[in-house]
Amino acid sequence: MRYAFIREHQGVHRISLLCRILRVSRSGYYEWLGRGPSERAQANVRLLGEIRRVHARHRGHSGAEKTWRVLRREGVDGGRHRIARLRREHGIVAKRRRRFVITTRSKVGATVAPNRLERCFTAEQANRAWVGDVTFIPTRQGWLYLAVLLDLYSRRVVGWSMSERNDTALVSAALEMALAQRQPAPAA
Repeated sequence: MRYAFIREHQGVHRISLLCRILRVSRSGYYEWLGRGPSERAQANVRLLGEIRRVHARHRGHSGAEKTWRVLRREGVDGGRHRIARLRREHGIVAKRRRRFVITTRSKVGATVAPNRLERCFTAEQANRAWVGDVTFIPTRQGWLYLAVLLDLYSRRVVGWSMSERNDTALVSAALEMALAQRQPAPAA
């Protein structure tokens, strides 16, 4: 580290001054300059190539632990912490899989709404048939739920609502927005 610092700053300060301040000999610095990479550094380069190979073979889904196990099984020398350090230093990060989240829980004995459209998703005039859905959006603070109502005639959003909870209040707010904006005539 000291020798590398001297090499980086030799254009700004004299080498003899830097060596004196860092308490290293000039002859040691010049010997270090002529020296090639250490055996450990060369072994790290080889190990890094193996790490990249395993990482690519698993399409980026292997972490340090899995990489270490695979390399150990293949007979490649390298400790678990050394592999983790090399991955970290070179920005090799595993892709994280999202865990499955159950967003709805049906209540036992709940009544099911009748299917009035019977899969006919067209309407002859505006405000005769609205359809809706709820989806979830992952954010840094957690899940955000979005309820949307569409008019089947115009295919436009007539009402929407967002909430941190997937409940009847979310859907009711979207319906209230649609009723306030469109003001449909009462059904005959």
